[in-house]
Amino acid sequence: MISTLGRLGKVEIAQEVFLRSQKAGFGNNVYAYSALVSAYGRSGRCSEALKVFQSMKKAGCKPNLITYNTIIDACGKGGVDLKKALEIFDEMQREGVEPDRITFNSLIAVCSRGSLWEESQRVFSEMQRRGIEQDIFTYNTLIDAVCKGGQMDLAANIMMSMQHKSITPNVVTYSTMIDGYGKLGRFEEAISLYHQMKDAGIRPDRVSYNTLVDIYAKLGRFEEALSTCKDMERAGLKADVVTYNALIDAYGKQGKHEDAASLFAKMKGEGLVPNVLTYSAIINAYSKGGMHREAKQVFEEFKSLGLKPDVVLYSALVDSYCKCGLVDDAVEMLQEMMQAGIQPNIVTYNSLIDAYGRNNQGDTPEFLRESTINPVKDGPLVPESMNKVQHLQDNSGDHVNILAAVSVFHEMQQFGLKPNVVTFSAILNACSRCASLQEASVLLEEMRLFDSRVYGVAHGLLMGSRQHVWGEAEGLFDEIARMDYATGAAFYNALTDVLWHFGQREGAQKVVVAAQRRQVWDNPFWLSEQQFSLDLHLMSVGAAQAMIHVWLLDLRALLWEGRDLPHVLSILTGWGKHSKVAGDSTLKRAVESHMLEIGAPFHVGKYNEGRLVCAGHVVRAWLQDPRTLDLLILRDIVFPSDFPSQRVRQPEIRVLSFKELHMGDSPG
Repeated sequence: MISTLGRLGKVEIAQEVFLRSQKAGFGNNVYAYSALVSAYGRSGRCSEALKVFQSMKKAGCKPNLITYNTIIDACGKGGVDLKKALEIFDEMQREGVEPDRITFNSLIAVCSRGSLWEESQRVFSEMQRRGIEQDIFTYNTLIDAVCKGGQMDLAANIMMSMQHKSITPNVVTYSTMIDGYGKLGRFEEAISLYHQMKDAGIRPDRVSYNTLVDIYAKLGRFEEALSTCKDMERAGLKADVVTYNALIDAYGKQGKHEDAASLFAKMKGEGLVPNVLTYSAIINAYSKGGMHREAKQVFEEFKSLGLKPDVVLYSALVDSYCKCGLVDDAVEMLQEMMQAGIQPNIVTYNSLIDAYGRNNQGDTPEFLRESTINPVKDGPLVPESMNKVQHLQDNSGDHVNILAAVSVFHEMQQFGLKPNVVTFSAILNACSRCASLQEASVLLEEMRLFDSRVYGVAHGLLMGSRQHVWGEAEGLFDEIARMDYATGAAFYNALTDVLWHFGQREGAQKVVVAAQRRQVWDNPFWLSEQQFSLDLHLMSVGAAQAMIHVWLLDLRALLWEGRDLPHVLSILTGWGKHSKVAGDSTLKRAVESHMLEIGAPFHVGKYNEGRLVCAGHVVRAWLQDPRTLDLLILRDIVFPSDFPSQRVRQPEIRVLSFKELHMGDSPG
C-alpha cells in the first residue's frame, strides 16, 4: 500500500499508512521503511527520505540492498549532490551490502542530474571494473550526463559502443542525443539523427517530436516544424504546451508576432493551460513587434490567473518597453520585479543598455529628465531629483546616455553577470549612435575588458584594419552561427551598423556577405522567372544598405555573364501598409535615401509603400552604365595609425558608477 501510494505521488497518505502500521505493531520492518523512503524519493523530497532512512537505523532496522538503492535514487531525484550519494554508497559497502547494477545506475543518475559528466564516466568505469553488467538504462543515463556536459562527440561514441554490448539504442537514447545536439546548436546533426532513428524502425516519442519542432522553429523552417506537428498528431500524440512554447518562441524571435499570437489563441482554444514559459514567449513576441500594450495586457492576464512571474517574464516586459523607447515604464517594471524579490538577469540589463544606446540621438531620455522613483536597495539606481540630473547634463551634455549605458554595464558585472553576445550587440548598437569615433571608443573599451576577441574584431574592422583581423572574425562568425537565429542576426546587424555609421563601408559589406553565407537572414535574395527580390526587413539600417550593394553587384555580374534580368526587380523594406514589422520607418527612409544617393532607378511601389520596384530593362541599362560600377564599389575610411581610438579627448568622459551617475557628486 505504501509503495502504491508513493508511485501515485500520494506521499502524505503513504506516511499516514506507515504510522498506522507501526501503531498496529507490524510496520517496524525494513520493507515498510524502504517503501516510505521510495515514496518520498519518487516525489523529489529527498530531505524527508533521508530522515526516514536515519530513523530506520535508529529503530534497529538494518537497511538492505533495496533500501540503499532507493535512498541513492532519492538523492538523484531530489537534487542532492554527488558527495552525499557517495557517502551512502561507502556506508552500504562498510555494512557488507554489495552494490548491484541498480546501485550504479542510480549513482550515474545523480551525476546526470548534476551535469557531472566526468564523474559519471568514473562511476561507469568502476561499474565495468567490478564486472557488473550494464543495461539500456545504464547507457541512457550515462549518455544523458555526457550530453548535459555538452560532450556530444563522446556521447556519440558511447552510443556506438552499445552495439558491442548487444544493447540496442531505444527512443530515449535517440531523444537524449537529439536534444543534446539541439542545445549546442548542432541542428543538422540532430535532424540527421532523428531520421536515423526512424530508419531504424524506432517510433519517435513526444520528447523526440517536440525537440525536432523546437529545432526547426529555431532555424526558421516553420513549414517543417508544422509538418512535424502533423506527424506527431498522426502518431496519436497531440501537440502539448512544450510544442506550442517552442513555436510561439521561435515565431516571436523571427518577428512573426501575429503568427505567435494566433498560436497562443489556438493553444488556449484547445484547452491547454499556458505556463510561465508560454507567457514569457508571447510577451517576448509582442516585444519584438514593438507592441508594448499587447504585452502589458498579456502580463495582466497572467497575474489575474494567480501565477507568479519569474525573471524571464519580467525581462521580456522590460525589453518590450525598452524597444518602444519607454524607458520610464521599463524602470517601473524593473522596480516591481525587484520588490518581488526577483534579481534582474543578463537579459534585463541587455535591454537597458540597448535602450540607452538607442536614446543616444536627440534629447536626454524622459527617464533621466523626470524620474523621481527611489532606488530599490542593491538594485539599479535611478535619479532621486531633477537637480542631480541637471548637474549630470551640465557636466556631460550629450553624452548622458553613453554614461548610462556604461553604468548599467558596470552594475551588471557587480551582480556577477557575465556579458554575452547580446550584451556586446547592444554596446555596438550604442556605438552606431555615437556622434564621434572617440565617443564610441568609450563603449568599445568596456567590451575589451570582458572579451578581447569580440573587441579585437570590432575595433579592428572599425579602424580599417580588416586584413589583420579577418581570420579572427571568420572564427567568431562561425561560433555565432551556432547560436539561435535572433542572437546571430542581432550581432551582425549591430556590427554592420557601427561600421557603416563610421564610414567602414567595405568592411560592412564583407560582414553582410559573411552573414549571408551563414544563412543569418532567411532567404534575403528571392528569385523567380518573373521577379528578383531583395528582402531587407529583418536587417538593420547599415546591414540593409551594405546588402543593397552586394545584391546590385550580383545582378551586374549576371549581366556580364550574358544572362538577362526578369521583368520586375524589387526591394522589400518591410514598412508597408501590411507590414508585420513594427516601429518607425527608419529603415525605409534610409534605403530610399541611399538609392537616391547612388542614382538607382527604383521607386516606391504603387500598391505597397514598403517595396521599391523597377522594371528589369531599366535596371539593366543603369547597371551597364560604366559610371555605375564606381558607385557600387564600397570603400573604407583609413584612419591614421596614431588616431586616438582608446579615450575620449573633448569633452573628457570618465566612466562613472551608476550611483555616481545619478547622485551627481562626481565630475562629468
